[in-house]
Amino acid sequence: MIASSKGRVVAFFDLGTNSVRLLVACFESPQSYTVLTKQKEVVRLGEGAFIRGWLRDDAMDRAVLVCRRFVDLSRSFGAVECVAVATSAVREARNSADFLKRLQNEAGLNVRTVSGVEEARLIYLGVSRGIEMGDAVALFVDIGGGSTEIIVGDRGQERMLESLHLGAIRLTNQFFEDGATDSVPPEVYEEIRRYIRDVVTPVAERVKRERVDVAYGSSGTIQNLAEIARRSVSDRLSDTPPALTREDLGKTAALLCSLPLDRRKGVPGINPDRADIIIAGTAILEEVMDAFGLSEIRISDRGLRDGLIVDYLSRRNGMSPEDRLRKRKQSVERLLGACRASPEHAQTVARLSLELFDSGRQAGLHKFGTAERELLEYAAYLHDIGEIVSFSNHHLHSHYIISNADLPGFDRREVGIIAEVARYHRKKPPRTGTGPAAVPALSVFLRLAEHLDRGHVGLVAQARIVSIDKKAATLEIVSATDCTLESSAIRSEGRAFRRVFGKDLIIRCVGSE
Repeated sequence: MIASSKGRVVAFFDLGTNSVRLLVACFESPQSYTVLTKQKEVVRLGEGAFIRGWLRDDAMDRAVLVCRRFVDLSRSFGAVECVAVATSAVREARNSADFLKRLQNEAGLNVRTVSGVEEARLIYLGVSRGIEMGDAVALFVDIGGGSTEIIVGDRGQERMLESLHLGAIRLTNQFFEDGATDSVPPEVYEEIRRYIRDVVTPVAERVKRERVDVAYGSSGTIQNLAEIARRSVSDRLSDTPPALTREDLGKTAALLCSLPLDRRKGVPGINPDRADIIIAGTAILEEVMDAFGLSEIRISDRGLRDGLIVDYLSRRNGMSPEDRLRKRKQSVERLLGACRASPEHAQTVARLSLELFDSGRQAGLHKFGTAERELLEYAAYLHDIGEIVSFSNHHLHSHYIISNADLPGFDRREVGIIAEVARYHRKKPPRTGTGPAAVPALSVFLRLAEHLDRGHVGLVAQARIVSIDKKAATLEIVSATDCTLESSAIRSEGRAFRRVFGKDLIIRCVGSE
C-alpha cells in the first residue's frame, strides 16, 4: 500500500461491544478530508460481560488481534496518528484497565473509554454532519451491543444526550441461554419488550417536551433491520433516503421471532453475524418507536467513528475543545497546588461527585448536562483550598479564593458557579431559587461526595443513584469495608436532597468484590 503523499493521515478506531470499526482518513486542509478505507470486524467484546461484569479472555484476545491488524493496516496507509475510543462493554467491565493495557502493549493502540453521554455526543456529530437537516430538530437513535443512545438536536448543537443500558448483546445475554437456537415465543418477546419499556419510558417523557420533526437511526442493528424489511416484508419501492416504517418493523419482528437461528440466518437482507442478537435489537427499536410515537425512522450509515472525525476537525481549527479543556484543567491544578490542598482527597471527591451526577442524570433525577458536570468537577477539586487560610469556615475562604483567582479559560459566570458550589460543600446548604439554577443541585452532589470520603482515605469504591420513583431516590454505596459512618453522615443531607430534588434519599451499602 502506498501512503498518501499529501495531507495528514489519521486512523479512527471505535471499539464497540459487538464490533471493532476502523476509518482511515487523509486531511488535505483544515476543512476537508478523504476517506482512505473503512473496516469492520465482529469480535463480540461484550459477550457475557454485562452478566459477569468482566470481559472474557477470549473476547479480549479477539479484540486485541483485530486492533493489531487494523493498526498495521493504518500504518500501510501512512497514518501518523490513531484516535481510539471504547464504549459500553469496556466502560462497565471491572477488568477494563487490564484490557486497555493489553491494547497498548500488544497492539500499540492507546484507547480512551468514553462515557455514555460522550458516546451520544460523538454519534450526534457523526450523523448530523452527514445529513441535510435545514431548520429541523431531529431525534437520533443508535442501538449498540451494550447501550442505546438517544439524542435530540438541530444542525448546530445537541439539546439532549441520553445513554440507556439497552443493547443487542446485553439483552440477548440477559434473556436467552448461551447457544439458544430456537424460535422466540411471543410471550418471551413480550417479556423483553416490557423490560425495555420500563427503561425507555422516562426518557420518552422528557423527549416529548422537545420539538422533534424527524428521526434518524444509525448503527448496524438498525441498518440491518431496514435491509431485512426492504427485502423480506415491505411492499414499497426502495426509499430515498432509506427509511424503516413502524408497520414494516412489526412484520420484520414477527418473521424473525418465528424462525429458529439456522433459518433466521437465511432471511433475505440479514447479516448472518447478527442473527443471534437481532431479536433483542428489534425489540429495542420497536419500543423506542412506540415510546416516541414514530411512524418511521430514516436510516443513516454514519455513526461514532464519523463523529470522531468531526471532533478531530474541530480541534484542529482554532482552539480545540480539548485545548480549551486542557487549559481549564491546568488553571484548576495550578490553583490547587498553590493552595497546598490534598490532591488525593480532591481527586476522590471529584470522582464520587461525578459518579453521583452521571448516575443521577441517567436515572432521571436531574437534566443538567456536560457544562454543569464540568463545573462540578472543578468545584470538587477546589472545595478545600480555603484551608490554607484556616480550617474554621474554610468553605467561605475557598469561595473567596476561587472568586478572586485568575483562572484562564473560564468566564466570570463559570468562576462564580464553581466558587458557589465549593462554598456550600459544608455547613448550611444554599437556598433554592437564589443564584445560578445549577448551584443547589451541584452542591448536593459535592456534599454527598465529601461525606463519602470523610476520612480522606478513599474507602468508598463507588457511589451512584441506582433508581428513583415518585417518592425516593436510592443511593448505592460500594465499599470493601464498613461504611456506617459515611452512611450516617449522608443521612444528614436528606433534608437538602429533598428540598432540591423533591425526593427522599434511601441509602444502600454493598460490599465490593
